[in-house]
Amino acid sequence: MIVAFSVAPSGTGSKPDGSVHDAVAEAVRVVRDSGLPNRTSSMFTEIEGEWDEVFDVVKRATEAVAPFGSRISLVIKADIRPGREGELDGKIQRLEQAIKDSEGSASS
Repeated sequence: MIVAFSVAPSGTGSKPDGSVHDAVAEAVRVVRDSGLPNRTSSMFTEIEGEWDEVFDVVKRATEAVAPFGSRISLVIKADIRPGREGELDGKIQRLEQAIKDSEGSASS
């Protein structure tokens, strides 16, 4: 399964610009230390693995931001596809191939 999640504290008031990058860095550190395939973008972190191991990491990442605020916002989206692995990259490769194929047929 692939889980995309975003976790951030609220009620911090500690940064004038409202930035939560220090807290998010702690969450991402937990994900990277897990050893599971992962990718972080400007809005979400994606992690791939089995149900229990992925959600354990999400829980620990959420706990890592707790000291940074009085509340935590957590958004989760999951792609549950039993028997598949390597989809974190596989889905992107298939997408890029589809774009390339459609560009080739559009110019014909």
